[in-house]
Amino acid sequence: MTKTKQNSVLEFFKQNLVLCGIVVLIIVTAIAEPKFLGAANLNNVLRQLGPLPFAALGMTFVIIAGFIDLSIVGIISLVGVITVGLIDPLGQGGALLVGILLGAFLGWLNGLVLTTCGAMTQAEVLFITYGMSSIYMALALIYTQSETLRLAKSEKSYSIFTTLGSKNLGIIPVVLILFIVILVLMHLFLRKTIWGRAISLLGGNKDAAYLVGFNVKSTMRLAYTINGLMSGLASIALLSRVTTATATSGTNYETNAILCVVVGGTTLKGGKGSVLRTMLGVVLITLLGNCMNMLGLSTYMQTVMRGTVLVVAIWLDNRKEL
Repeated sequence: MTKTKQNSVLEFFKQNLVLCGIVVLIIVTAIAEPKFLGAANLNNVLRQLGPLPFAALGMTFVIIAGFIDLSIVGIISLVGVITVGLIDPLGQGGALLVGILLGAFLGWLNGLVLTTCGAMTQAEVLFITYGMSSIYMALALIYTQSETLRLAKSEKSYSIFTTLGSKNLGIIPVVLILFIVILVLMHLFLRKTIWGRAISLLGGNKDAAYLVGFNVKSTMRLAYTINGLMSGLASIALLSRVTTATATSGTNYETNAILCVVVGGTTLKGGKGSVLRTMLGVVLITLLGNCMNMLGLSTYMQTVMRGTVLVVAIWLDNRKEL
């Protein structure tokens, strides 16, 4: 192989590390456990993709804007319990709409609190959004009286949630089809609209964003509103899959969402990223979890593996700047 071809191959691997990682993971696991490629397991993997892609999609916008958001734990939890509680008084359509709008409102509220406090660095927003998450989870606890709410106890129909949680169109889950449609729309929004470019510029250089005429605070609130909206949809997807909602339903979704975004190649420094690459990160992390379950790894070892992946992803992200 000539030096030019070697450089081309190395460049391909460098630019497509996540895709290569997915292929290697599939091959190794399929050899170690043939059932991995069975129809039942593949269908299970597709269903596991339900809530996390929505959460990671929203987190992508916040990280591209140069920030972080730990409040999605509380948003997912609060939206879930409120949605279940409103099915009987409002019907499933009304409950669904209120749940999604509540997620967007809580995201906007995060942005409002942050801009009012003057929090414009990741360190500042990290602790404030953690505090907001605690507030939302406390509200969910108050609302539920620490009890588990179940769709099955609703007197009115909840067929929409059943469809999202268990129905397929062909071999593809309905919730995944819904997500793909939203993914395309969010990709076009980020790449083709002035608001999407404003979010990217804000993450790249806040001073430049201000000098060219973008309202920095409004753009920041927009990024958090999108994240809240996606967190609300993640909550609906989670509720549809597990059919229950608690004040802690959203636990760990913030770390998994951040992990998917970083693994997908969106830099934590802000300004650069892609929602499509984030989805490769989602696929890799979901497959990693499934592979570890198939191979019988303990929960503790799975946590170690996820932590290792995150550390390596951040290391590679920093190496790009050298």
